[in-house]
Amino acid sequence: LQGPHYISLAPHGGFVVRSADASTVFTSSCKLLCSLSSKYGHQFGNPAGVCIDMDGSNILVADEQHHTVHLFPEHGAPVCLVSAGLWRPNGMASSSFGHLLVADAGENCVKV
Repeated sequence: LQGPHYISLAPHGGFVVRSADASTVFTSSCKLLCSLSSKYGHQFGNPAGVCIDMDGSNILVADEQHHTVHLFPEHGAPVCLVSAGLWRPNGMASSSFGHLLVADAGENCVKV
């Protein structure tokens, strides 16, 4: 990994790491599973925070450059969940109530 910044659990007991150039998914035995960019053909501007949804089945990635949050399902195409209202999305977490919390470093706040 080159410059790992953010890490989160991933579906099926693995983990996802956001490094300098990609968001990479590893299995529970620490073996490389895939790069989200390669698997989904998705072009990140600057991937930042990562987390999984409350069900633990989907990976969410904040993109600082594009000011978005995308959901990456196990099967199917990525879905843009947030496309407005973020200045510099960074860290993220999902709550057991289904809320997505995004640290917005551009506005010095947390958005729900």
